[in-house]
Amino acid sequence: MAVNDTLAGTHKIHEEAAAQQHNQLVPTLNDFSQELTTLNLGPTHPATHGIFQNILQMDGERIISGVPTIGYIHRAFEKIAERRPFYQITPLTDRMNYCSSPINNMGWHMTVEKLLGITVPKRAQYMRVIMMELARIADHLICNSILGVDTGAFTGFLYVFQEREKIYEIYEEVCGSRLTTNMGRVGGMERDFSPVALEKLRKWLKEFPPVMREFEKMFNRNRIFMDRVVNVGPISAEKALNYGFTGPNLRAAGVDYDVRAMNPYSSYQDFEFDIPVGTNGDTYDRFIVRNEEIWQSLRIINQALENLPEGPFHADAPHYYLPPKQAVYKNMEALIYHFKIIMGEIEAPVGEVYHSVEGGNGELGFYLISDGGRTPYRLHFRRPCFIYYQAYSEMVVGTSLSDAIVILSSMNVIAGELDA
Repeated sequence: MAVNDTLAGTHKIHEEAAAQQHNQLVPTLNDFSQELTTLNLGPTHPATHGIFQNILQMDGERIISGVPTIGYIHRAFEKIAERRPFYQITPLTDRMNYCSSPINNMGWHMTVEKLLGITVPKRAQYMRVIMMELARIADHLICNSILGVDTGAFTGFLYVFQEREKIYEIYEEVCGSRLTTNMGRVGGMERDFSPVALEKLRKWLKEFPPVMREFEKMFNRNRIFMDRVVNVGPISAEKALNYGFTGPNLRAAGVDYDVRAMNPYSSYQDFEFDIPVGTNGDTYDRFIVRNEEIWQSLRIINQALENLPEGPFHADAPHYYLPPKQAVYKNMEALIYHFKIIMGEIEAPVGEVYHSVEGGNGELGFYLISDGGRTPYRLHFRRPCFIYYQAYSEMVVGTSLSDAIVILSSMNVIAGELDA
């Protein structure tokens, strides 16, 4: 895929800064004195952005080794899911990467639909795309604006958090919730877009781009910011692949893998968008890649909204899709279906499926085994945070403590997804 001009412009920046910073970031054994310090970074330090711990061995301000510890908020979602009907698992997915929960919801629904053999109408697929791309934008805004805060720049955070709030207002209009959305249903969406939801969406699509351009002006070529992030925490494409990186962290290392393009779902093949890739895999590239992905998400949303198909917003699957509430009050058959679905009395077919979506942090997958019962026999969440966080202890070796903070921030490790 084409690399945009902004990312191409980072090549020279990296070359100029590499020689200057290489010796500082890659230590040798002779650099270390005999007296070392053990430092607990986390688990409840504000700079870790989550409840996880890194036990660092330090020579002064320089890190020579790190041991990560997770599990502080482990909630055993996979085991809980084995005792829940398929429909009641959706709220569990909300609480993994809660910065972009609609993507988690849609990914789970598509997994169950694959098991049940349900075909979702085109309109519902486009509606899902719109909500998932809004969630991706919200996720990236949080990551990049807080990275700015971690380097001492608070203003950008305030600028874009107002826009994130407007996205949440759109969520609220679509499904009634904001952070943990429980959005949609197996078989489609819970309801069609209301005129108010469409009005808020179009208004936001018009007002957001100037704010995003202002945010980029504040950071992309800011000398203080660049000194803090260029060539800090780089990882090569080969090493990133070996660790199992996906998402923006992998693309920042130069690998143009994106689930939406490589294995399209929910009609992503209908849309034109580029996959931004970096060159150095450092903190700066991760920041720039996420910024560019925001612009690509806007492209997708505009295409989906302009070409939103007519037709139903859910599949004709009465055994699995909740009937309208008004029908439940008046129709006995609808009441029976409603009761059986809510109480989890409908058995799923025997099967084994895997489905993945491009989450805010990478490939979010659901591996589902059904033995023909009313609940999953086994369910595994492929959480991208859990996989790429394993590289963090290697990425911080040779850096300073302040660098370790911005590296962690740029990786966007969400504790709820890490410890699911």
